[in-house]
Parts: sequence; C-alpha cells; structure tokens
Amino acid sequence: MVTAKVIQFRRGRKNYKPRHFLIEISGVDSREKAAEFVGKAVEWSSPGKEPKTITGKISSAHGGNGVVRAIFEKGLPGQSIGTDVAIN
Repeated sequence: MVTAKVIQFRRGRKNYKPRHFLIEISGVDSREKAAEFVGKAVEWSSPGKEPKTITGKISSAHGGNGVVRAIFEKGLPGQSIGTDVAIN
C-alpha cells in the first residue's frame, strides 16, 4: 500500500470534473514511474466519528512530473484536497 496526496480537481479554465482528481504519489517524479500505477485502486477515508470510504481507480498519468489522474465512484468533498489517500 502506497500513500499519496490529493492535489486538486481535474479542471479546465471554466469548468471542472467533480469525480476526477489529481493525485501526487510520494517518491514518484516521472511519467514512466506514474504509469506503473495505472489501474490500481485508490481509497479516501473521511476523518470524523463515522469515517466513510470512497473508492476510485487511477486512470492515467498527468503531465511529466509523476502526478496521476484518479476517477472516484462519487465525487470527493472539497475538504479532501490536501489529505492522504491509499493506493492498493
């Protein structure tokens, strides 16, 4: 299991995709290393009394610096930006 950090929604200039997120994996600094994670499962757990888990899947690499795109089954809340996710 690898830990990573949610960076931002996948977005354009005037719109965003609520289920797509950019994730930065620690120790990954190239597109080739990021491509090894394509197809793996991602889990985000909410903090709080009753933790909820939202799962997703890594779809592709994003750019050349080791960031990946993940598509979640439901959209993550805005508070998830900057928090950790687990990659299985």
